[in-house]
Amino acid sequence: MDEGATVRLRLDLAYDGTDFSGWAAQPGRRTVEGVLGAALTTLLRTAEPVRITVAGRTDAGVHARGQVAHLDVDPAALAALPGRSTRTPEDVLVSRLGGILPDDVVVREVSRAPTGFDARFAALHRRYLYRIADPYAAHDPLRRRDTTSWRRVLDAEAMDTSSRMLLGLKDFAAFCKRREGATTIRALLDFSWGRLPDGVLAATVRADAFCHSMVRSLVGSVVAVGEGRRGIEWPAQLQQRTERASEIFVMPARGLSLEEVVYPDDPRLADRAGETRARRDVPGSTATR
Repeated sequence: MDEGATVRLRLDLAYDGTDFSGWAAQPGRRTVEGVLGAALTTLLRTAEPVRITVAGRTDAGVHARGQVAHLDVDPAALAALPGRSTRTPEDVLVSRLGGILPDDVVVREVSRAPTGFDARFAALHRRYLYRIADPYAAHDPLRRRDTTSWRRVLDAEAMDTSSRMLLGLKDFAAFCKRREGATTIRALLDFSWGRLPDGVLAATVRADAFCHSMVRSLVGSVVAVGEGRRGIEWPAQLQQRTERASEIFVMPARGLSLEEVVYPDDPRLADRAGETRARRDVPGSTATR
């Protein structure tokens, strides 16, 4: 398809990741991209499977309330969707997706993307939430799919103090599963803890981007602090390493949810995408990743 003759659509969606092998399509496995791509290919009647670009490629079992994706479609195929209906093609696409997608995936909105929009590269930051129910919390069986149960009492104040020591533009190689050619330099903008009214411990983790398993590894490192097994400075000491730290326990996926993806104002979208693609240095370092 001629890229210059396509319309870029933005999709805002949510899913329960429990029964998915992550976002990315994999042969023989049920994935969010696979399910959504098959539905869009059917509705748009494309000769080839549609290609979807997503803001955050969530791992197996990870949920999303604020996921964002884009795809480029043939204007004629889009215009044909309403038939004799007076609804917009975007509204019709949302409605029809709701009719064929499984219950654990919901496309909440489809809109025409502004010039320069790229779901992945134009994002300013992503915000995740991690939920833990320790013995102080009310264990709600209705939240078992999005909350990790923990048998030991956790010190929320110590975890919060430890987490804030990791903020900034740094190399987070110690917390990432290395992928060939992928950077581990990230700007961690927020990592904080608090107890919800029901006693559940909730971590807010916000960064410009995340590398593979980074959020669950960050949480795992400070859970060790919350248990009293490690000192408050331990995660920050690990962060000085240039290779993955095997001592870190990667927390279960079920407690993690992508809550929000934030983008700049429309005039800044293309510039932001270019900045994100550029290689970055950690201040004071001679290494580029």
